[in-house]
Amino acid sequence: MNIKSLLLGSAAALAVVSGAQAADAIVAAEPEPMEYVRVCDAFGTGYFYIPGTETCLKISGEVRVGVSFSEDQNDEGDDWESGVRARVAFEAKNDSEIGTIGSYIRFEGYGDDDSSGDANTAFLDSAYITVGGFKIGHFYTWLDDVGTASEGDAFISNAKFNSASYTYASDAFTVGLGIDDLSSETVNEPGAGVGIQGFASASLGVATLSMWAAYDFEAEEGLVVGEVSAEIGPGTFELYAGYASDASTYAAVAEWTVGAAYGFKATEKLTITPSVNYWNDVAFVDGDDAWGAGLLAEYALASGLKASATVDYFDVDSADGEWSGFVRLTRSF
Repeated sequence: MNIKSLLLGSAAALAVVSGAQAADAIVAAEPEPMEYVRVCDAFGTGYFYIPGTETCLKISGEVRVGVSFSEDQNDEGDDWESGVRARVAFEAKNDSEIGTIGSYIRFEGYGDDDSSGDANTAFLDSAYITVGGFKIGHFYTWLDDVGTASEGDAFISNAKFNSASYTYASDAFTVGLGIDDLSSETVNEPGAGVGIQGFASASLGVATLSMWAAYDFEAEEGLVVGEVSAEIGPGTFELYAGYASDASTYAAVAEWTVGAAYGFKATEKLTITPSVNYWNDVAFVDGDDAWGAGLLAEYALASGLKASATVDYFDVDSADGEWSGFVRLTRSF
């Protein structure tokens, strides 16, 4: 074998090795497995598992736009204004050795010229933690449910506080007890205001009986409310009455009130609700009574889209009667 043959053989061997190494270098790596979002049906519709955890999350919200009017809205005689409100809520739940643990966070914001007085603001509306029947945080208490499915009723002045409560619920019976921090809400001098409230409800066939009670320790005043609702004909009838011993953080509207409403389901999409209300000693002024009536219509335009309109009349002994109302479009998801 001469030198020329040896050199040619070595070059060929190097070419084969280099080609093999080059082929190895361009082999693509296998893709990483992906974890898709899984539906969680343990706590109702709308929940999904947060990837990598056993916690279920639900995101919901609402956008409401409308125009409201009132005969005596301000001194300049501007009897109408538009309003926009937006809400977004986050709910998270998971099972644990101490029961179901939940949390709820809701933010709320308003647009220009909103009749609520919160124009161009956004804030934390509610936030609380639940463990079984226990609930603690900043939230709307049971008193927020006092009244009928109408826009003209009024008795509770404030129902949202920093609170702690326990609720026991079965298929036909619910009972609860809560304690509220009223220190920033009291109607008297600021102080370490504390209140308690209780709630009970029982379903008896087509009728549901409910009762609320609350006591403001700083004002040393309390209230009690009772309500009955029943499925009658093509709708739901509601009748409630409330009594307050005097003005408190919970109730400063009137000494007592009674109201009734009937939610008539005209079609699958349209509900019409007439209502009437009466108040005795408005703002706890002796002899200053009032009455009101209203008509609310709600129409489901599509899934998650509702149109509503109301006209209400209010007449108090110490002032002229007043008409008010609104037209709204609400999109919820």
